[in-house]
Amino acid sequence: MPGQPSKPVSASAIEKHVYKVFPNDMNSHNTVFGGMIMAKCDRLALVVAERHSAHVCVTAAVDSIHFRAPAKGNDTLLFSLSLNRSWGSSMEIGARVEAENSYTGDNRHILSAFFTFVALDEHDRPVDVPEVIPETDEQRRRFKNAQIRREGRLETRKQLSSADDSSSG
Repeated sequence: MPGQPSKPVSASAIEKHVYKVFPNDMNSHNTVFGGMIMAKCDRLALVVAERHSAHVCVTAAVDSIHFRAPAKGNDTLLFSLSLNRSWGSSMEIGARVEAENSYTGDNRHILSAFFTFVALDEHDRPVDVPEVIPETDEQRRRFKNAQIRREGRLETRKQLSSADDSSSG
């Protein structure tokens, strides 16, 4: 973005943030409550967005949350999040959560999700953020795929807006 130096993915990424599961984190199925994991991802994604943009940020969209496997009691959750791409004032942050059994070392991928954040200025108006520089082949793949997801989000928004407009007559 004009006047702001680009930043590498590594400048804002969070790798393997640790959260120990306790009994109060469990649901009635005796697995970790999914809402707690989602809320923790949202908070950590905010950290990534604010590190990258150097501005206050707000969640604009959450999509493609996929619970791949349950987490259980005595698991340790490992949260990894990084900026996939930025456009104007918005940023996509990818989240991956793993559950690790502290006793056996077994590690399972339990969740993947994508969060879109918007950076705001002191008047709560969107403000441009730096471009992100992918540093690895995996980051370049996520950078490319983020554009595809963004186009899908924008198309969905357009279709919903059209449907809302036609039903308000």
